[in-house]
Amino acid sequence: MILNKLSILNYKNIPQAEISFSPKMNCFFGNNGMGKTNLLDVIYYLSFSKSHLHTSDSQIIRNEQEYCVIQGEYLSGERTEDIFCAIRRSQRKQFKRNKKEYDKLSEHIGLLPLVMVSPADAVLIQGGSEERRRFMDLVISQHDKSYLQALISYNKALLQRNSLLRGQPGDDSLYDILEMQLDRYGCVIHEKRKLLIGEFTPLFNSYYQAISGSAEQVELAYISKVATGNLLSLLKENRERDRILGYTSVGVHKDELEMTLEHSLIRRTGSQGQNKTYLIALKLAQFAFLADKGSTIPILLLDDIFDKLDAARVEQIIQLVSGNRFGQIFITDTNRKYLDEILTTIHHDYSLFEVKQGMVTPLDHSL
Repeated sequence: MILNKLSILNYKNIPQAEISFSPKMNCFFGNNGMGKTNLLDVIYYLSFSKSHLHTSDSQIIRNEQEYCVIQGEYLSGERTEDIFCAIRRSQRKQFKRNKKEYDKLSEHIGLLPLVMVSPADAVLIQGGSEERRRFMDLVISQHDKSYLQALISYNKALLQRNSLLRGQPGDDSLYDILEMQLDRYGCVIHEKRKLLIGEFTPLFNSYYQAISGSAEQVELAYISKVATGNLLSLLKENRERDRILGYTSVGVHKDELEMTLEHSLIRRTGSQGQNKTYLIALKLAQFAFLADKGSTIPILLLDDIFDKLDAARVEQIIQLVSGNRFGQIFITDTNRKYLDEILTTIHHDYSLFEVKQGMVTPLDHSL
């Protein structure tokens, strides 16, 4: 998948931009707060119809402007895809593929496979279990439509059961229906998450060791009560307790993904460098997994990833992403030195841009 051109109007601090990209390497440099991350967030938005930073649509629109428009021209094999999004205050956003609006935004997920590595990803390790479930869901949903539909259906039934629990005591038959739905879709989610972690962990371990240059072992353990009992039975057993709590206390929405380094939880024992290496290895493994599963190579976004890494780890990452396995890459950094090092190692086309106060300026290739 290649993003040829990007058009932006009123996205966060970017007033307007029309940018053409290299099919391989695209580097953005500039000081903090200039708009580099926002540029990558636009590309992310066009793939997932939402911001990587979980920014609401109303916050995306620049300053006091009334609307925001973003558009991307993509090339997948010999097929061109034109993706358009218009966001207006207090109105439903428009999201179109080749001038045809989607009936459901979920239909778009997976069309433009993408992996983003960002400082915000630290929440994967340090945040709550919902962040790690979201990571699993994002990986699987990009290549498996049936999983995404099961996830949407499960969350809908969960919302309805929780609403019933917080209301007046209702007919038990309503609980029976909702719990059967939770069991049906929850079992699909559980099985596919389990398969993901089984395939994903060896890739992850390999990338971690390649970046760190050490034999430290990293592991991912998928923890779910569904693995030890029938979900339908668990829901029925906990119905009265859930009525007191006011929410559904068992199910795949409570699953955990334990992240360990040398058999200890990395969020408790990992150094800054180990945490950063762990996150980058996770995302590169995600890239490799999606590349193997899909019909096109994902786009890779690397936002300010070199901070808090020693020179050896930076060098390893540069060697990895410069390889033939990777397709189109977008990199941001405040330090042009790292970008220059990347560009001197590659033997193919690239583009270099300076970002200042939301304005994007292409530079010539004289480094």
